[in-house]
Amino acid sequence: MTTARTRDGASPHGAAGIRHGRRAPRLLAWIALLGCAQALAAAPAGKDDPFLDDLEARTFRFFWNTANPGNGLVPDRFPGPPVASIAAVGFGLTAYPIGVERGQISLAAARQRVLATLRFFARAQNEHGFFYHFLDMRTGSRAENSEVSTVDTALLLAGMLFCEAYFASTNPRDAEIRRLTEKIYRRTDWTWAQPRAPAVALAWTPEAGFSALDWSGYNEAMLVYLLALGSPTHPIGPQAWARWTSTYDRYWGTLYEQTYLGFAPLFGHQYSHVWVDFRGIRDQFMRDHGIDYFENSRRATYTQRRYAIENPGHWQGYGENVWGISASDGPGPVSRTCLGRSCAFLPYAARGVGRGLVVDDGTIAPTAALSSLPFAPEIVLPAAHEMYARFGSSIYSTYGFFDAFNVSFQAADEAQRPQTSPGWVDPDYIGIDEGPILAMTENYRSDLIWRVMRTSRYLRDGLQRAGFSGGWLSHGR
Repeated sequence: MTTARTRDGASPHGAAGIRHGRRAPRLLAWIALLGCAQALAAAPAGKDDPFLDDLEARTFRFFWNTANPGNGLVPDRFPGPPVASIAAVGFGLTAYPIGVERGQISLAAARQRVLATLRFFARAQNEHGFFYHFLDMRTGSRAENSEVSTVDTALLLAGMLFCEAYFASTNPRDAEIRRLTEKIYRRTDWTWAQPRAPAVALAWTPEAGFSALDWSGYNEAMLVYLLALGSPTHPIGPQAWARWTSTYDRYWGTLYEQTYLGFAPLFGHQYSHVWVDFRGIRDQFMRDHGIDYFENSRRATYTQRRYAIENPGHWQGYGENVWGISASDGPGPVSRTCLGRSCAFLPYAARGVGRGLVVDDGTIAPTAALSSLPFAPEIVLPAAHEMYARFGSSIYSTYGFFDAFNVSFQAADEAQRPQTSPGWVDPDYIGIDEGPILAMTENYRSDLIWRVMRTSRYLRDGLQRAGFSGGWLSHGR
């Protein structure tokens, strides 16, 4: 069923908002009747799972409630200092249409928040169209002497391009959203960020110039190259994609019976997929290897679960339905005796599982599994339910799952923790982990972001210039 909507009504991207908006009151009444814990711990199968309704609602509210409504800046973490991450803003811009479709906010409210964000970035300090990674939430000025970041700018721009495609009506505010997005995207000079062309550099600061490192595959920066290739004003050349993929052979191999292009932390297999539907489209590397990037991420997801089942580090809590390590907070830096040995616990770190590289200190990041929901729902949904059923409100609260927990971390004088104790729990929510949870859950349930982004001429151009073909790219605009 699809429903056309009035100019001032909800979006023209299907009837999801109407359908889910009608279901929400019944869902809330049902949860109230049965009791929240009982309702959420149950594990109904499929896309209408009430747990996913609750998870999306809570995770959406992270972006809606913690952002500065005056300028749209979203905190890097909450609670925490008033510092925004531009990547978190990109995920926030992606969240607002989801909130409309799920009946969390009105279309008018979403427009207002998106416009506040775009108006701020249209006049914000930038370097050749790129933005500083961290900004003061209140003033919008550079924070913490941070760098101008190409990948974080790309994540921000992806959220803007999603809004440009979503707010497609003739409403004057929608027209302003599209105009401001065009202004911001078109002024981004991707060729400036190529001091060692055809590669794109990671970062720049006024104090030191460009970083010594360039983006080369395979990791989360696939989106950088796609948006740079698709630019209508300052595109990089197609040889940049060849440079990006030139290191792929180092990371192709088999681990835990899965053969795929590896990157140890799971976020590298998830971020670009938030906005790009890679199902059935392939570049030359994937054509040569007989899969697509979606299947590649599915295999990476299965590898992580298998690793947790094998549990070579003998960490507490790991198992068939408690798994997932990625970039996240941790209880360190500290070393303690645990499990009869000395254990080194890390602070924020890029944990992961790869061929020849394992970084693991027993810290589970729920975003690692949950953001892989579209790739492998048959193993991710049981993990989501098991983590909630086992640890409950210790790890799941106002804005959904806290960033991380570690069952093995305990005070020196504590006895062996029971399996129902989460041990150390991060008190923070992190925007760049909340965002993929919400977005990928919605992609699993309705294809919303993928469906809308398939209409973006810039994304289509970027993919085709990178050599992608097949699937939805074979259809006309």
